[in-house]
Amino acid sequence: MPPQRVLWFANEDSDAGDSLGLDHLDFEITRVTELTQTAVEVRSGSVDCVLVSTESAMDREAALATLFAEDASLPVIFWHRELSAREAVDLVREGAYTCHGDRDSWTNVVASLNQACAERQSRRSTPDQAGEPWRRELVGTSSAMEDVANTIRLVGPFRCTVLITGGTGTGKEMAARALHSASPRASLPMVAVNCSAVPESLLEAELFGHVKGAFTGATNQRVGRFEQAHRSTIFLDEIGDMPLELQAKLLRVLQERELQRLGSSDTIKIDVRVIAASNANLPDLVRQGKFREDLYYRLNVVPLEMPPLRKRATDIPLLVEHFVHKVCGGEGIPPKQVTPKTLQRLSSLPWPGNVRQLENAVEKAIAMSGPRGILHAADFGLADSQRLVAAEPASTPTALPEEMDFATAVSQFERAILEGALAKTGGNKTAAAELLGLKRTTLIMKLRGMQASGASLTMVS
Repeated sequence: MPPQRVLWFANEDSDAGDSLGLDHLDFEITRVTELTQTAVEVRSGSVDCVLVSTESAMDREAALATLFAEDASLPVIFWHRELSAREAVDLVREGAYTCHGDRDSWTNVVASLNQACAERQSRRSTPDQAGEPWRRELVGTSSAMEDVANTIRLVGPFRCTVLITGGTGTGKEMAARALHSASPRASLPMVAVNCSAVPESLLEAELFGHVKGAFTGATNQRVGRFEQAHRSTIFLDEIGDMPLELQAKLLRVLQERELQRLGSSDTIKIDVRVIAASNANLPDLVRQGKFREDLYYRLNVVPLEMPPLRKRATDIPLLVEHFVHKVCGGEGIPPKQVTPKTLQRLSSLPWPGNVRQLENAVEKAIAMSGPRGILHAADFGLADSQRLVAAEPASTPTALPEEMDFATAVSQFERAILEGALAKTGGNKTAAAELLGLKRTTLIMKLRGMQASGASLTMVS
C-alpha cells in the first residue's frame, strides 16, 4: 500500500507545523500556502487527507468549500489554537472530518490523521472493477464480504447450482447478480423469479411455460422463465415457498436439464445455470416435511451465506456513500455528504433490517435534509435520546404475585418480548420476527393468539 499522503494547508507566517512536528511523522507531507495550490494537489487524486491550520476563519471556510468542490469525499481536518468550539461545530456540520483546538493534544491530531488516511486508502483498495466488473455488485471490503467475493470468484465460471442463504435484506439478489456477471453467461440477462410473489396456481406455468388451451385463460402459447434463461442464469428467490408438487417437477428439470410446457408432452432441452435463495431455514423445512430433501441437496451444491449487516459494520460508510449517490442520482440532485460523526453512529447500530433498512434510512435522510448538502444524525432520525437498536431480551421477573400460575407468567413474559421487538423495529413485523429468530408467520400467529385471549397487545402493521 502506498504511503499515506497528507496535504497541509497553512499560511506562510503560520508556525503550526513547527509546533506540531509534522516533519517527524511517517506521513508523506506536502505543504501549500495558497488555496489554489490545494485544488491542484487534490485534483491529482493522490491526496489521502488535508490538514488545514490557517489562522483566519474565512480562510478555513473557503478551504473547505474549495476542497469539496474538487473531491466531496476528501477527509479535511482543521487544527489551530484559536479555533473556537462554535466554529468547530459549524465546520463539522459543513462536512469537515474533525476539528482540533488548543485543548486537544498532538496525539489526538495524529490519531485523526491516521484514521482519515486509513479510511481513504481503504476505499481505494476496493478490487479493480475493470478486471472484475461483477465486484461492483458487492459493496464492502469487510472480511465477511471478502469471503462472499472469494466464493463468487471461484464458482462464477462454472455452471454448478448455488444456494444463497441469509436474512431479509442482506443482499441475496445482488450476490446472485454478481455470480451471473462473473460467469461466461454474463452476455445474456439473468432471469429472476420470486417464488413467493407468484400464486401457486400460476407458478408452474410461470416457470415452465404453457401451450394454448392448457388451462382456463391460456389463450396463447407462452415461453416459461426457464426457457427464457436458456444459455443464461435463472434466479429462484424464496425457493422455500415453492409448493411440494412443483418441487418434484423442478427436481426433474435440474436432473435432466429438460422440461415440458404445461399442457404439452414435447420435451425441451435447456442449458441453464440455477441460483436459488431463501431466508428460511431449508433444513428445518425438510424436517417438517415442507421441502423435499433430494431437492435441497440438488440446490445446495455450493452454499453461499450472506452476512447480516451487524457482522460487517465496517462496510456501513461505503454502503451509505453508495446509497447516497444512488438516491441522489435518481432524484437528479448533486450527491450529499454525511458528517463523520453521523457515519460513526450509523456504524454502531445493529440494523435488524440489514442493507435494505440502511438504504431506506439513507433515502429518508436525503428527503428530510431539503436543500442542504450535508446529512446529519437528525436527518436519519437519530436524535441524542433515540437510537435504532435491536430489541434487548426482556429481563427475567424476579418476583411474581402469589396468585399467578406458570402459564400466565410465561404468557406475560412472551408478550413483553414481542412488544419490545415491535417497538425496536418501529412496528415492522418482518424485522421483529428476524430479530427474535422467528418466522414472520409464527410471529403473526402469536400476536393474533394474544389478541384472541384478551391480551392488551397492540397489533402493528
